[in-house]
Amino acid sequence: MRRLGSWSKDDPMQRLAQRIQSLVEEDQGRLRRVAEMEAVRRAAARQLYTVCADFVAAVNAILDTPVVMLDPPEYTDTSYGDDAPNLVQINIHGRILQVAYAATAELVSTEEFRIPYIMEGSVRAFNQEMLDKDLIEEQPLFYTMERNRNMWRYFETLTYHSGPFDRAFLISVIERIL
Repeated sequence: MRRLGSWSKDDPMQRLAQRIQSLVEEDQGRLRRVAEMEAVRRAAARQLYTVCADFVAAVNAILDTPVVMLDPPEYTDTSYGDDAPNLVQINIHGRILQVAYAATAELVSTEEFRIPYIMEGSVRAFNQEMLDKDLIEEQPLFYTMERNRNMWRYFETLTYHSGPFDRAFLISVIERIL
């Protein structure tokens, strides 16, 4: 049996074999890219959880009695599901901040936000008064793939302001529901 390199370039069998070889290489490249994105998404989920957990720990360390609760209380490798919505919740005596997020349908998207992103979700904050009035504050959230670094970003739809999902952002959102 002759190998790919031993055929004549004008031979139809050679051209077919070369196209098949190219297809195999393209498929392998796509599979590698999907696996890489899954690893990045898992790291992003851990990063988001860590921001929330660090925030809760910092607030509870200052309080006389720790009352700020985080759900889930711990992050494990099975905490993130690539094919399902994910939720992290901060509860302060019935005042709730929820972070819901999931992978985008495509590997990378720009459909809802101008910077390419691979995960999307929202930050919701509410208290009982807001629920009674059917008012839940919600801001879109994106894990963006930026030139210098990847990061979680919130987006304020009224002002078109965007910034990092960090401790300062969490403070600003929680202050509005206390």
